[in-house]
Amino acid sequence: MSTESSKKAVAHASTQQENNSTSALLLPAREAMLGEGMLVRRLLPHRQQRMIGAWCFFDHAGPADVSQGRGMRVGPHPHTGLQTFSWMIEGEILHRDSLAFEQLLQPGQVNLMTAGKGISHSEESPESRSSTLQLAQFWIALPESQRFREPAFEHYPDLPRIEKNNAVITVLVGALFDEVSPVEVYSPLLGLDIQTSGESSLSLPLKPEFEYGIAVLTGSAQVNGESIYPGQLLYLGQDRTQILIETTEVSQIILIGGEPFAEDIMMYWNFVARNKDEVLESIRLWHETDHFGVVEGYDGSPIRSPELK
Repeated sequence: MSTESSKKAVAHASTQQENNSTSALLLPAREAMLGEGMLVRRLLPHRQQRMIGAWCFFDHAGPADVSQGRGMRVGPHPHTGLQTFSWMIEGEILHRDSLAFEQLLQPGQVNLMTAGKGISHSEESPESRSSTLQLAQFWIALPESQRFREPAFEHYPDLPRIEKNNAVITVLVGALFDEVSPVEVYSPLLGLDIQTSGESSLSLPLKPEFEYGIAVLTGSAQVNGESIYPGQLLYLGQDRTQILIETTEVSQIILIGGEPFAEDIMMYWNFVARNKDEVLESIRLWHETDHFGVVEGYDGSPIRSPELK
């Protein structure tokens, strides 16, 4: 998934997060357009909190009606220095990339694309599709030891699930209780999808060395007594050993966490780099060379990067 082409600002993420504490910070999402007209809520990066662990980007798209027209369409675009993590909630997306992978992503499945030194891909609604689309997509910054690795793609059709107190918890990344996600990442991380079917109360263990954030995609929740609703990210900081999540209605919740990222990054358009020169070189390679490969099968033009001044 590409960030909006009109994006002009450069996001710097510091290894020293000012908000790492036991006090919670409620951050409003900002709305952005994805591809050809789909509205999304952008929860990370936020000007008050650029990252949560190695998680540096969090978009929630939908629920949206894609029954008309061609649905979601994001043309070929490049990535470097990150992993894209797509979690399908409703509907379907067809992924194509420059490694010649073509993969239909369906509800309850994850597509993980490791950009490394460079890859390009497209995403679109298939012709035969459900009428509703909803997904969460994340970017995970790669540490210095991995950010120039060869690109790769993995599809995970099944993830571990835990049923507890009128809720189903899917372990997206990392481990909870005795369940471990098969998704391969390169930093200490946790990612959970929590779906409740009504009234629920969950006490979950946390690692005090991790920082955490939690968002409600649909419904509502009380988190340690604080109400949160769609379009908000509650940043919880570090030094917590547990979290209490309560709902009174059908709700879907995302919890992410990780050790604070040990490096400064520069994030611009679809690139996670370390400085402006690296970003400018990635833009040049995208526009002038075949460094990022070719995405076959998408019937549209590649996306040009916004100008970095």
